[in-house]
Amino acid sequence: MNSDDLENFEADREYKLAQEYQDVVGMFRYAVETERRFYLANDVKVSITGDSARPLIEVVMTDAWVWDMYRKTRFIPTVRVLSFKDVNVEELPDDTLLDTGEIERHD
Repeated sequence: MNSDDLENFEADREYKLAQEYQDVVGMFRYAVETERRFYLANDVKVSITGDSARPLIEVVMTDAWVWDMYRKTRFIPTVRVLSFKDVNVEELPDDTLLDTGEIERHD
């Protein structure tokens, strides 16, 4: 396998992963971004320990999906992440907020 084949293989895997993300994102409540990975989850608990100069962030997610093109299984029952770096947790908008249907007028 030459370098072009490898690049094409990785580009194809990333494209398929992006398609899978679009298919599953509506099933989850939170998006979690760490230094190493991106997750979707339905339950997220964050705790911070250690001193203020170097806090340890622990994130426990249940019913999760992980953005990782090399994993065979991306759906994970429970994930525990420990980090000294920033962790971003966002609550995803409800599907009803994204509804693009017509607005009823009440005159």
